[in-house]
Amino acid sequence: MHPRNKHQGRYDLQSLSLANPSLKSFVKLNAFNDLSIDFANPIAVKALNKALLMLDYNITDWDIPDQFLCPPIPGRADYIHFLADLIGHNQTSVVKGLDVGVGANVIYPLIGHREYEWDFVGVDINLIAIQNAQRVLDKNNLSSAIELRLQKNPKQIFNGIIREQDFFEFSMCNPPFHASLKDAQAGTKRKMNGLAKTSGNRPSKTENPTLNFGGQAEELYCEGGEISFINQMIEESQRYQHQCRWFTTLVSKSSNLPKIQHLLKASSVKKTNVVEMSQGQKQSRFVAWSYM
Repeated sequence: MHPRNKHQGRYDLQSLSLANPSLKSFVKLNAFNDLSIDFANPIAVKALNKALLMLDYNITDWDIPDQFLCPPIPGRADYIHFLADLIGHNQTSVVKGLDVGVGANVIYPLIGHREYEWDFVGVDINLIAIQNAQRVLDKNNLSSAIELRLQKNPKQIFNGIIREQDFFEFSMCNPPFHASLKDAQAGTKRKMNGLAKTSGNRPSKTENPTLNFGGQAEELYCEGGEISFINQMIEESQRYQHQCRWFTTLVSKSSNLPKIQHLLKASSVKKTNVVEMSQGQKQSRFVAWSYM
């Protein structure tokens, strides 16, 4: 985990329960006799997220509708901090980032603004997600720093979003990893079983578990999966190569990196970088490219 990440070690569930009293009912002793929550329960995870945002980021009013993606905050914070290293987090000028797929949770702009005072444009194809994200921003007086834009064409990424006068220090994205609903359900079942082993809770016996702690279809899967989505992102980025210093995206599988790097080489980028991250046993990474 990045050294500036506030979420080192185990959660202080007692302090978090004081910040958000609704969390307290989910805190139990697990099989290892440690205080924990059931991370397979999306309501418990949402209560934990509310507490983390209150205690560590001064976000006093945050919520998402049922069935929308409820992100693990430590991993999201890691992306922000490693991205800050990439662009140089000691910059004195105003930094503006573009979050592709901002979601109803608007988590990257919230953390990025609180940690580094970055401004953001957040983009999504789901109107309900945009409306909920706007409510969160309004309630926390962040609408002047974080702008939301609706992507009206779900088959496009940057096209129709980046305007002539825009310049971004970076773009970031947590792309849909799976190629189909079936793949997403299988991935969720593996994740739930893994969480049960590490947290000391029993694995879920549900045949069709709640997808990834919630999640709309466009958040979790797309035709062709991750490679197809990132390929389109690379293709569209060429058009805006003078309007964004670093394009970046998470890559779920390290086995996809050679293909992505081949696609980048073919697009004549000037610089590429793969940033490895880890949170406990979980390994993740993002790839970055620049035409400058």
